[in-house]
Amino acid sequence: MRPLAELDARGVHTVFTDIDDTLTTAGQLTAAAYAALQALQQAGLRVIPVTGRPAGWCDHIARMWPVDAVIGENGAFTMWHDRQANRLRTRHLLDQSTRAANRSRLVQVQEQILHEVPGAGIASDQFCRLYDLAIDFCEDVPPLDDHDIDRIVALMEQAGMSAKVSSIHVNGWFGDYDKLGMARILMQERHGLSLDDPANRAACVFAGDSPNDAPMFGYFPLSVGMANVRHFASRLAQAPRFVTPSACGAGFAELAHHLLRARQ
Repeated sequence: MRPLAELDARGVHTVFTDIDDTLTTAGQLTAAAYAALQALQQAGLRVIPVTGRPAGWCDHIARMWPVDAVIGENGAFTMWHDRQANRLRTRHLLDQSTRAANRSRLVQVQEQILHEVPGAGIASDQFCRLYDLAIDFCEDVPPLDDHDIDRIVALMEQAGMSAKVSSIHVNGWFGDYDKLGMARILMQERHGLSLDDPANRAACVFAGDSPNDAPMFGYFPLSVGMANVRHFASRLAQAPRFVTPSACGAGFAELAHHLLRARQ
């Protein structure tokens, strides 16, 4: 991973960013990180959080944060606030009947994990999820060790689910999708930009910090890890190309400053 100072930000038009431990610090969205989002958008950059957090959070984020859209539940949907019509819009990956059928299957996996992995918990935001099961391994429960985290992943995969480890949860879902897939759909359908085009891909930055960001790290030439990404070095299928000096929200503020300076 190269230092952030070596990233050539000329020509960047879109910033994709994870939320937990990328924008947030110790679970809090700092004033500096929020101001960085706003400064990027005001400078004319497209700002799109890409998160494992649930639909309920994304409704709020799309309406009230200085962002152009948000991709939620690891790529299951995208939401944006249509300012002209003054309404929230959502582009789902799966139809309602499929989502309903999958929910009953998620409950069965949830019960098995809680039985077989003592100390694991259901994420506090599970009640407002539409697509996935989020197992908490350190946010509101005492931290589990790597063996327990691996066991949660294995149980999800044995049930036929996709499973990704974030900085706080293991997220599992039925279906073959991820953050990158919905980013591609969003850019094509809403902005007419194909991320298959290397020029478009090179004009996007992705900021993240954990294993579930690996598809984005690997795809975008300008992928940036917050300094805390090093904590997951052994779990990263693909590391970011650049890394910030500071961790979490402070690192994102450094990235924003670097991008804004390049625009000037």
